[in-house]
Amino acid sequence: MRKKLRVAAYALCVRDGQVLLARWRGVGGMPEWSLPGGGMEHGEDPHDTVLREVEEETGYRIEATGLLGVDSRRHTVPGRFGRTVDHHGVRLLYEGRITGGELRNEIGGSTDMADWHDLATVPALPRVPLVDTGLRLWRERPPAGRAPDVHN
Repeated sequence: MRKKLRVAAYALCVRDGQVLLARWRGVGGMPEWSLPGGGMEHGEDPHDTVLREVEEETGYRIEATGLLGVDSRRHTVPGRFGRTVDHHGVRLLYEGRITGGELRNEIGGSTDMADWHDLATVPALPRVPLVDTGLRLWRERPPAGRAPDVHN
């Protein structure tokens, strides 16, 4: 079994009762909303990753005002040539504040749309579990930066 570790950084930006989300194309072409962010490049600091990824996916420049927590998930996925991949994703979730730029959609990337959504409407959106994890960390501010039962 092949092992794969992916480290990523995401931002939760809330303003005037709305949260900024980016629409990910999803597995099998089904789009789902996600927090803006993504994978670290080799040698890149996670703080720099979240700033770069948010600007790429939304057009906004942000200030990372705090680290909300860390989400760690492990699961097996089908790999190439019939091999199984033991995938471990470590995602750092930052709170972000918009400092500049203009809302726009990403072209040629992993997302195809960015938009603000009322917090009350988020539960009805097709979304990845990371959105719920980020919102829970933002609301509850657990001292250890972990919301362990979000995925259950």
